[in-house]
Amino acid sequence: MNTIVTVKEGQIQGLLSPDGQCAIFRGVPYAQPPVGALRFRRPQPHTPWEGVRDCTQFGPRCPQADLASMDFYGKEFYDAMVPPESEDCLTLNIWTPAQATAESKLPVLFWIHGGAFMHGCSSEKEFDGEGFARDGVILVTVNYRVGAFGFFSHPDLDREYPEGVSGNYGILDQIFALQWVRDNIQTFGGDPEKITIDGQSAGCMSVQTILSSPLTRGMFRGAILQSGGGLYAMKKCPTKEEITQTSQKLMEHLGVSTVEKLRAVPAEQLRDAAYAVQGQDLSWRPHVDGWLLPAHADAQAEAGEIHDIAYMIGSTAKDIGDGLLLQEAGARWCRNLLKLGRKPGYFYFFTRNLPGDDAGAFHSCELWYQFQTMDRCWRPWEPCDRELSRCLSGYWANFVKTGDPNGEGLPQWKPFTEECQRPMELGKTVGMLE
Repeated sequence: MNTIVTVKEGQIQGLLSPDGQCAIFRGVPYAQPPVGALRFRRPQPHTPWEGVRDCTQFGPRCPQADLASMDFYGKEFYDAMVPPESEDCLTLNIWTPAQATAESKLPVLFWIHGGAFMHGCSSEKEFDGEGFARDGVILVTVNYRVGAFGFFSHPDLDREYPEGVSGNYGILDQIFALQWVRDNIQTFGGDPEKITIDGQSAGCMSVQTILSSPLTRGMFRGAILQSGGGLYAMKKCPTKEEITQTSQKLMEHLGVSTVEKLRAVPAEQLRDAAYAVQGQDLSWRPHVDGWLLPAHADAQAEAGEIHDIAYMIGSTAKDIGDGLLLQEAGARWCRNLLKLGRKPGYFYFFTRNLPGDDAGAFHSCELWYQFQTMDRCWRPWEPCDRELSRCLSGYWANFVKTGDPNGEGLPQWKPFTEECQRPMELGKTVGMLE
């Protein structure tokens, strides 16, 4: 793999990993910067560039709170340097085996970060694709608009589109990036017909929204839902009217009366106002608009309107809802697949209490193991953690390759069937939960 490659918009320059085994392309623009008149508009194709664009540094993150100041998660994930904030944030990152060619047709894992739809970015220190590349999988991580930048909706904006709907820009960014990957990934050694989408927390909710949308049929062949998906997992997503009401509160808070004036508000003020008006709820999040999302994701699933693809789903022992809410939602999801006559899903339960404190198997803890980035963490890892990371990352890589997590050297993971409705336990030991 040459570190200078050509995508549809022009040439980009990447770099090799320190061991020379992985080619990395950071901060690759997949859409036009959503600034100025493009704020609160659907993503647009990026204009072509001349020469070679430097893609050796991660791109900016969408304007959001100071992640490092977060108490628990600040120490866990954000104590290292994070990219600066900018509305010019629609970039993605690619890790591919250095020996890959355009004929390699490698499978692709398309990763969507979490962060309550209010923060987070594709370059957090727990994310890295070198491990997946060593296993023959290309990793793509994507930035998208969060907060009001990603989910503001207004009647004046509705009139800008023939469908008569606005908002959900953050999800549309993800879909636009997914299409960019389909159009360009062969250049990096990937196969556009072998894409699996994956996300955790708000990223998981994003995945469930995408696979519930008629706009994405045929764009991917598998989905992994980590700690945020299933049937009746989280609060009901807002209606069109509810997201419009929140958006109106934002305008009143800022003292502006038109969308044109709101587009002129400095990004920092808009960022802070979005937090101020959302209260304790996840106000800025995907909503039912009748186009991207025709009905609530739960209704879409029960009606069989979700994509007929391979699924993996699960959560952690000390997850949202004390670990029970999401585990039960995952089991309901798998039962629904059986009811629909679909191929059985793969169901997991992450139970390892992480060493170093009493946080246990907290929400997001599996990410260190999944991306094999434990050496970036402060925790005093034990031998069983290294083995768990080997198994977990191996299962994920196998699922991306074949739709089945099982493979040589790994304990057998039975799919969720009428006869076996137990999850695979990913913990101090790995095996089907008794």
